Amino acid sequence: MAKFLNTSATNYFLEELIKDAKDRLVLISPFLKLNDRIKELLADKNRLKIDVRIVYGKSELQPEEISWLNDLTYIRTSFCKNLHAKCYINESFCIVTSLNLYEFSQVNNNEMGVLFNRTDDPELYRDAYEEAQRIIRISEEVRISLERINSKDSEETTEEEQGSKLTSSKIAAKHGLKTAQFIERLIGTGHLELKDGKPHLTAKGKDAGGEYKFSKKFGSYFIWPDDLQFE
Repeated sequence: MAKFLNTSATNYFLEELIKDAKDRLVLISPFLKLNDRIKELLADKNRLKIDVRIVYGKSELQPEEISWLNDLTYIRTSFCKNLHAKCYINESFCIVTSLNLYEFSQVNNNEMGVLFNRTDDPELYRDAYEEAQRIIRISEEVRISLERINSKDSEETTEEEQGSKLTSSKIAAKHGLKTAQFIERLIGTGHLELKDGKPHLTAKGKDAGGEYKFSKKFGSYFIWPDDLQFE
């Protein structure tokens, strides 16, 4: 039977939901910002090789947190535009709540939520699970170290700062590609190489004019000459 949760109960059962995940865990929250307790719980899931998917609409991670998260092999992150839902689900339980992930343990806030499980409320659980999967499908899986610049105005500002060079996402769009496809092409042509699962510039990439950049707002990204030859 579904259970109503107040602020403290939402925090408690969310922690239990994460800890009890044995097979899969989906965390859907508009803001990606992690406190120490959440990081501890996620690191433990990674050690146990639990499949974790985090869907977010805006990242507020600091550079050291980005590096930490990208080192967790079994945790994948997806960007979903216009995300406002807050849903946390494992293979047995689900919480739908007003609590953002970054507000976890902030008991001074006034939150509400509903907890239900797969056994007692199978239809409710199935509907929530299917909607969570739909959100994942319409999201774009990203490595946060390659945080895409999705705002046109922001990307134009970046271009002005970098002169005639363009971001990977901008060049990809010119050629009708997604950013991930463009990055894969550059790995195939030797402009980039994978190290520990992350793209890095090669000597060929640098000779072609590629540069690695980092900003607090957008994270890590690459810029390239407008006339880059990568076919």
